[in-house]
Amino acid sequence: MPDTISTTVPLAVAPAKPSRVRRSAWRRFCRHRLALAGATVIGLMILLCIAGPWLLPFDETTINILSRFAPPGLSVHVLGTDQLGRDMLARLLMAGRISLAVGFASMVLSMCFPTIFLLLALAAFIKPSVTAIVVLIAATTWMEVARIVEAQIRSLSERDFATAALSIGASDWRIMFKELLPNAMAPVVVSGTLTVAHAILAESYISFLGYGIQPPTPSWGNMLDSAQTYFESAPWLAILPGIMIALAVTSFNFIGDGLRDALDPKLGVR
Repeated sequence: MPDTISTTVPLAVAPAKPSRVRRSAWRRFCRHRLALAGATVIGLMILLCIAGPWLLPFDETTINILSRFAPPGLSVHVLGTDQLGRDMLARLLMAGRISLAVGFASMVLSMCFPTIFLLLALAAFIKPSVTAIVVLIAATTWMEVARIVEAQIRSLSERDFATAALSIGASDWRIMFKELLPNAMAPVVVSGTLTVAHAILAESYISFLGYGIQPPTPSWGNMLDSAQTYFESAPWLAILPGIMIALAVTSFNFIGDGLRDALDPKLGVR
């Protein structure tokens, strides 16, 4: 009788070369035009938020009462000024640093319950700060990623390559870290990308409701909150941060869609 393990193991555990898999995934991602557009927007946004404030002649907290409510494009302030005469472009870019940092940090920390109510309840009892908001959002978003990882590991543990590795005597640690986790990373990466978008939205509406990041530190959410009173007389104060939030969230969602298509193992190696 032939040795069934020796004849089936090579087929079960011999995966495609990692470099070939990566190239195939990258080609699929590049074919997703919306994902490429989203990645380009996020890349430019990150670059501008990092370098922009250093290049502008105005500081995001500098008050000039004589220049309040300057409309966009009609003065040295390219995107106009707010109710205190602060440069809107400088504030948008500095707020981008805060909002994007909250999004990425919350995703890194987070890996049935209405999140918004929990966030508002907790935010009401703590001193608002960037660190506190990051921890709050991360503490309320890790459950979704954990469910995805748990379901993926359960599914992979029943696949042929995991069974074959167990049959040849591989240890539990080796099966977990060499076989299961690498194959479970695709949905985790996609979920992480979407978590960044969720965290940016969460920070925005917490700050908009007055429980998040407090002035004078700008974030897109508290800039919207401050603009409510002046919406009729200076609508750009609300429109500009709203556009930044919409661009960031939409771009991250597009990137998530592209990564899902690129990393979906059902598509196979082309």
